[in-house]
Amino acid sequence: MAEAKQQETEPPKLKIADTGQPDIGSLADLLEWFLMYDERTARMRHANTDELFQWKQRDDEANGVGIYPFDNAEARFAVGAIQALGENNTEPLLKDWITDVLEALGRARETKTELEHSFNLTANMEASSLTKSELLTTNTEKRLYLSSCWLEALCTAEARFLGWVYQEIYGKAYSP
Repeated sequence: MAEAKQQETEPPKLKIADTGQPDIGSLADLLEWFLMYDERTARMRHANTDELFQWKQRDDEANGVGIYPFDNAEARFAVGAIQALGENNTEPLLKDWITDVLEALGRARETKTELEHSFNLTANMEASSLTKSELLTTNTEKRLYLSSCWLEALCTAEARFLGWVYQEIYGKAYSP
């Protein structure tokens, strides 16, 4: 019982391969732990987040943006996080990537908050983001709001996970 409780409160240790890079199986276990037990990362499995992701896929496709047809928000997050680690495989690169993710998160959150206040979208806190977007007056506002909601969820999850991985690999907390 105590061991099961510990598994819930502490992420599994990340194993580092001989190459100095994270062991892929260990990385997958860590990612699963974050999706199960880290509240902000677990939002990638929430119905509202998946609804945002599905909207974003349809919107991008309708506007000529190339997409990869992921099944759901969780899969998009997981593949993106693993790709980010593969492409940012040194401390300076990963640090810069996390900084960029946090900057995108800040901009998305600010935009979302401005639109929520301007159009009183928080009046019904239980409503989904797509439902709230119906209160917006133009398609541009709707696209901006929903994109900001999606980016806030995605960047929050990615920053939390990659920040932990950074700490595990480099032995110190991420600091911009």
